[in-house]
Amino acid sequence: MTYDMNNIFAKILRKEIPCNKVYENEHALAFNDINPQAKVHVLVIPKGSYVDVDDFS
Repeated sequence: MTYDMNNIFAKILRKEIPCNKVYENEHALAFNDINPQAKVHVLVIPKGSYVDVDDFS
């Protein structure tokens, strides 16, 4: 499996799609979900071309 550079999270990281940023550093971006399922619903995504959990090791 290869990384899809056009996935929605890659577009958010490239700032092609806006987000309501909560936190950002060199490793991750955290932002509010556009369709929250709880009062506070934040998504945290890594900054990298990761396909599955094995890519983190």
